[in-house]
Amino acid sequence: MKNLLTIIDSMNWGIVVILCLTLGLAPFSPPHIVEKLSMLFKGTLVRPIDWFDLLLHGFPWILLILKIIAVLVKKG
Repeated sequence: MKNLLTIIDSMNWGIVVILCLTLGLAPFSPPHIVEKLSMLFKGTLVRPIDWFDLLLHGFPWILLILKIIAVLVKKG
């Protein structure tokens, strides 16, 4: 886990933010991540393509959260 946080900590903030704003929010009206999360909470996320979309559009946000955690761990 420590190696993963080191790798994520070394990533450029700009790249992570651009990933979130492009891939994380695409298509922009409405964002796929919002649609897929609502499907997940309703229990209608059943097709493999929907799971793939959730992972694809959710990855940048997970990366951003892990980067924030890496910075906090490094400080503390």
